[in-house]
Amino acid sequence: MIRVVKLSFDSRYTDQFRQLFADRKEMIRNFPGCTWLELWQDHADPNIFYTYSLWNEASDLEEYRISDLFQDTWAQVKQWFSAPPQAFSADKLLTL
Repeated sequence: MIRVVKLSFDSRYTDQFRQLFADRKEMIRNFPGCTWLELWQDHADPNIFYTYSLWNEASDLEEYRISDLFQDTWAQVKQWFSAPPQAFSADKLLTL
């Protein structure tokens, strides 16, 4: 399962978000069921980021979302948002 989350930040907090992500990326990547994790920055707006992650099963993502790691990370990050986050889940159908 592919998960993309769009995160829009107040410009005062983008550096803090980047540091938090750098500090926690390996823990997230090593969470059971997570097979890939990337952080993207919007080309036109440097205050918008996207997380791109791959999960073996939807249940693996749900386990992550109820974990202490996610809950602690989200508690810090959500106070920095300038707009509500948007999350998208998809399944890959074709690889070229």
